[in-house]
Amino acid sequence: MSDPRLEYSNRLESHLKSADAQERNHRRFGNFKLATIAAGIATAWLSLHSKMFTPYWILAPVAIYAALAIFHEFTLRAKARAESAAAFYQRGLARIEDLWPGHGCPGDRFRDPKHVYSEDLDIFGTGCLFELLSTARLPMGEEFLAKWLRHGSPVPEILERQKVIVDLREKLDLREQLAMLGEDLRVRLDPSSLCQWAEESPLLPTGPWRIVSAMLAAAFAAALVYYVATTLLWPLLVVVLFEAAIYRWLKPRAVQVVGGIGTNAEGLILFAQILERLEREPFTSPRLQRFAAQLKRDGAPASQAIRNLARIGYWIDARGGLIAKMLELPALYTVQVGLAADAWRRNFGRSLRTWVGITGEMEALISLAAYSYEHPADPFPVFVDDSKVTPSALSAHAATAKDATNTPPVFDGDELGHPLIPAAKCVRNSVRLNAETRVLLVSGSNMSGKSTFLRTAGINAVLAMAGAPIRGKSLQLTPVTLGSSIRRVDSLQENRSSFYTEILRIRDVFELTEGTAPVFFLFDELLEGTNSNDRKIGAEGLFRALLERRAVGIVTTHDLALTEITGALSSVVRNVHFQDYVEDGKMRFDHKLRDGVVAKSNALELMRLIGLKV
Repeated sequence: MSDPRLEYSNRLESHLKSADAQERNHRRFGNFKLATIAAGIATAWLSLHSKMFTPYWILAPVAIYAALAIFHEFTLRAKARAESAAAFYQRGLARIEDLWPGHGCPGDRFRDPKHVYSEDLDIFGTGCLFELLSTARLPMGEEFLAKWLRHGSPVPEILERQKVIVDLREKLDLREQLAMLGEDLRVRLDPSSLCQWAEESPLLPTGPWRIVSAMLAAAFAAALVYYVATTLLWPLLVVVLFEAAIYRWLKPRAVQVVGGIGTNAEGLILFAQILERLEREPFTSPRLQRFAAQLKRDGAPASQAIRNLARIGYWIDARGGLIAKMLELPALYTVQVGLAADAWRRNFGRSLRTWVGITGEMEALISLAAYSYEHPADPFPVFVDDSKVTPSALSAHAATAKDATNTPPVFDGDELGHPLIPAAKCVRNSVRLNAETRVLLVSGSNMSGKSTFLRTAGINAVLAMAGAPIRGKSLQLTPVTLGSSIRRVDSLQENRSSFYTEILRIRDVFELTEGTAPVFFLFDELLEGTNSNDRKIGAEGLFRALLERRAVGIVTTHDLALTEITGALSSVVRNVHFQDYVEDGKMRFDHKLRDGVVAKSNALELMRLIGLKV
């Protein structure tokens, strides 16, 4: 693999030089055009006023100006392309250098406060995982990526996705060219609405009616010219009567056809451009080769069909204009556009959902490939077949399992880091959950790193189940279903305390155990809204119930009484902790995970450091 920082820097420098050169050419052409205008004015004066030479000489500066204008336009386009490519590599370097937050798509439309982990693990929002990963240009690409991050995928799909990412990882030219497409377009595209529209039954008649409508429009124009030339009105009236009959018959259905497309022409143009670029790219991955074959099926590329729809879309977008309203009856404007759109649905409507799905998945894969390329030290996780995990090392508690399906899952991460924390500040810790350690019970003082440790393990599980590389030295895991309770707030509107919110979320996580995949749970400050005795009893009962259902997880607590649970479940619950120390009157944290229970709390020391006398 090439060095991404070096490759991006070299390409950025090349494109910036090209943009500077085109900027100089732009200024030259501007000066030449001004000089040509001055020469043209002088020529016109000398030929028309002073009669020094024939007026035909005026055509010379006009021709020169036209040629300059054409070459100037080519220069401006080249400059725009170079600037766009430079911006692409600047964004890539910002991601590599951890300067990306706030400069990408945050995916806010995918946020769901009730989702079982996405809000806790910063999956969507500014500075969150989706913004780091997504390079998608179209809504369907964003939707595929969001789906993988919210729900994960079956292991066979993940393993195939990893192979595809390897195929796409070095295709830097492809990613650059896709990023440059349609930057000047005002895109409005709703894939779901578009597919639903394409799959609806045709509403307008087939046969010769498109030809008849076009002929009537041409006949109206001819009759109008004939009327102006001869003042004979009856041919025009006959044509108008026929048009009015067809207009009244077909217009309501035509309006219904053109009104449900759910996108504008520029959105379709960008869709077509991306399809066209994907159709040209050679792939080695079998899955990508299948995609390419599906896009070129039936002798016509999908991009051409979408371009045809975009042309119809321009006519649809223009319906509200003055000229279109003036041509509504004389040219049967809406009827003709509706007939064209309905004909497109008959020919391509059943294929559109496939094209949308392929494009969306390709964009999501390219996003993950870009992330993999930009972070070459991040490996792919290795999935462990839980049917092959032997129960030989099970504790007495776990050994009561009736069959191998009760074998606990594995989550073995070596030096895991958080991908949203800059590399210079990221402290890495290992996470080992297996038959011997089913739960890590993390104690520690405020700001020592407990919540970040939870999120680090969780976000790497999300990356793994999405098919992406993880941030760490290695990760072996059984495919898991993730559930968390980390961020909790009360709600006056819903008359709900933060403790009740936590209980509801714990219930949601517990219900995940009814699925086929084992659960990986993450609980921050478990049951902090109740007293120490109730917390200990409730936590022990919750642990037992989750362990009986093959779950593994990480739990943090301030309450050292909770760490005594390891006495009752000593074979599967392991105490670990983060610690702090005071140096030069300041609280210091190394954020390194250690075995055992934390020896002290820093709450009183923090209060003293800020001037409170306690």
